[in-house]
Amino acid sequence: MILASASPRRAELLSEEGFQLDIRPANIDESRHREEGPVEYVERLAREKAKWTYEADRAFAAGRTLVAADTIVWLPDGRTLGKPTDADDARHMLRELSGTKHHVTTGVCILIDGSPMAGCVAETSFTETTDVEFYTLTDADIEWYLSTGEPFDKAGAYGIQGRGRRLVKGIDGDFYNVVGLPVARVMRKLDEMKTSLASPSSYWF
Repeated sequence: MILASASPRRAELLSEEGFQLDIRPANIDESRHREEGPVEYVERLAREKAKWTYEADRAFAAGRTLVAADTIVWLPDGRTLGKPTDADDARHMLRELSGTKHHVTTGVCILIDGSPMAGCVAETSFTETTDVEFYTLTDADIEWYLSTGEPFDKAGAYGIQGRGRRLVKGIDGDFYNVVGLPVARVMRKLDEMKTSLASPSSYWF
């Protein structure tokens, strides 16, 4: 399987499912379009990442499955929180999330190449959203979490699978979606695609 993402968390989750991965991150413009909603935005990013990686080396993708994903944290007013640029940015994000509910949406795109037949024979994309509620954070809570170094490479400045679990009061939805990939749904989509192909075993890994 080709993973069009540099996320070590996504790689770990897929590896645990038994996939042998080649990591080929995409290089696309991730700017959000005007009037584009957060869910629409993240699904578009996943599709564009998948297609960029696929088109960048068609020979490498021949006969293989490719998965791309992108995860965003967003507020009820539609604003998205990306990865913090520095400690002040992370501090601001954590204060925004303190004592509130927010959304985590992952967009996923899966391509299956049918070579030696004619290119891509199956494609699907979807989104998964999980609602997350934070405890009210004190300044001391925020400074402690910043001191762990964990917030700086994560959308929304926290990782639920790490020390950031101490900030989370509850979730409604798929935990692994917050980690970075809704694994159960990905596996079911792969099964659906496999079943729909005339000779699916040729394209599985």
